Amino acid sequence: MSDHSWHDATAHLPEHDPEQQPMTAGVRLMLTAMIVTVLVLVAGGTTWWLYSQKPQEQAARPAGPCSDTVLRVVAAPEIAPVVESAARTINNDRDCGPIGVTAQEPAVTAIAPEQPDVWIPSSSAWLRISLVGGVEAYRVDGGPIARSPIVLAAPAPIAGRFATGDKTTWMQLMAGVAGHQIPAVTMPDPLHSSVGMLAVYAIQSAMDESTPDAGIAQLRALTLRSRLKDAAADPADLLRRVGAQTDAGAAAADVGVFPITEQQLTTYQHAGHPIALKGSYPSDGLIEADYPFAISTTTRQPALAERLRAAIGKAALTDAGFRTYATPHTIKVPDRSDKLLAPALQWAQYRTLAFQVLLLIDASGSMNKPAVDKAGRKTTKAGLLRQSGLAATQLFGDETSVGLWFFNTPAPTSPPHTEMVPFGPINDKVGARTRRAAMAAAIGGYKAPNEAGTPLFQTILDAQSAMRPHVKPGAITLMIVLSDGADAESRYAMPKKTFLDRLAKSQDRERQVPIIGVGFGPDADMATLTDMARLTDGKAIAARDPADLASAMAKAFLAAHAPS
Repeated sequence: MSDHSWHDATAHLPEHDPEQQPMTAGVRLMLTAMIVTVLVLVAGGTTWWLYSQKPQEQAARPAGPCSDTVLRVVAAPEIAPVVESAARTINNDRDCGPIGVTAQEPAVTAIAPEQPDVWIPSSSAWLRISLVGGVEAYRVDGGPIARSPIVLAAPAPIAGRFATGDKTTWMQLMAGVAGHQIPAVTMPDPLHSSVGMLAVYAIQSAMDESTPDAGIAQLRALTLRSRLKDAAADPADLLRRVGAQTDAGAAAADVGVFPITEQQLTTYQHAGHPIALKGSYPSDGLIEADYPFAISTTTRQPALAERLRAAIGKAALTDAGFRTYATPHTIKVPDRSDKLLAPALQWAQYRTLAFQVLLLIDASGSMNKPAVDKAGRKTTKAGLLRQSGLAATQLFGDETSVGLWFFNTPAPTSPPHTEMVPFGPINDKVGARTRRAAMAAAIGGYKAPNEAGTPLFQTILDAQSAMRPHVKPGAITLMIVLSDGADAESRYAMPKKTFLDRLAKSQDRERQVPIIGVGFGPDADMATLTDMARLTDGKAIAARDPADLASAMAKAFLAAHAPS
């Protein structure tokens, strides 16, 4: 595998941790196949930021076509018409004049080599993210000139499935899409769109508030991400697609539910399209786009810039669908850009591919040892597994094939493992219920006998043999093993060297089955899990505190879906 193999990519994924420190400083630019990997300087450190830009979208000189233009203004496309109208009053109602206004997405302006005299992006966060000068390149006197909260838009027939009137929550949306009550959810690209970036941060914030366990919160956020029909849509294009439809059912299947600004929704609603869109406000993570009037610290026309700001009237902004006051009860956009971009990057790097996974779960007696969950409640390691595992069963997208084994030896003659759910497509039936429901039932009923050995090594070897025939092009085939101890106390026990030799000899580079090993608790054999991950091109993840199991599961899920 290359230096950018799927399992190494998670090294660049910032954890959603309030105490996280910025990465070490440095800048690296790499252009391949129109992909620009950028190190964004934030808070004295760096955050990985992936940009994908088509050549025609590369930032151009932010200038008007007129020779007499001396103040070059770049505004987010949705507010640009208001700014252009104000500029015409100063330009004596002429197309040309001293002020030239360009409509441009903030993600493009942020990396432009030449910055405008005035920048009005759709979030103040872009001033901190910008690669060219950052916050120091602009001054902002006073608050934003306009604001617009992010709403969830949907064709009327499906709006009632996740909202009551104009109220909803991100949790309701996640539950609706996971339970197939919502036909589709579409999201803008969080690294290129203000709506996408702010919505992803709001989703993560809402999930964080839903539980004291940060791992469970991340699993819930990833559940929504795993079910997106399109994760890189253009909000304006989504509105055009809905506007071109004449059948609400077709629109619901095409774009489903998607976040946009209130201003964009209002503009659509006033246009009289055949398909009505309803908007709802997620109360557990209401966030707003704000439009700062940022003046370049190097402009030669500061007075003209101030004239333009004064000419942009509140009435014109209101008529265009914007708010000129702060929306109550919104969550604060973080000052540190890495905190905003960390969840955005995780979403952007997630791949929706055919996914084949066999889960191997340790059911030895040590799983009954006492533990404490993130809320401080006393439980056992088995109890933590049931809680985290149930959340994890919702992560798998509909393109997944999955199977589940428990491994232990409660009696001397016991086999090394038991197939709890046979491998197959997750939505196919296993008896009277779907495989996903069977997985949830098996994990929900998980119990470990007090006395049982841990045939870890034999289970790994058997699972490798079982999964290798399923390997096929275009699909990720792997094993996830969760163990809290070492191979011991069973008739299948073998020396570590013997196991690793057998594992190495069994490898087929044409039919590789990577192992993601999750060590659960302080007694887990992380050295061996690391060795088996290395031999199979996988990854080892430690959850030394049993309460961190959900976080470890989220890391395993991200490792499996990270880009090649």
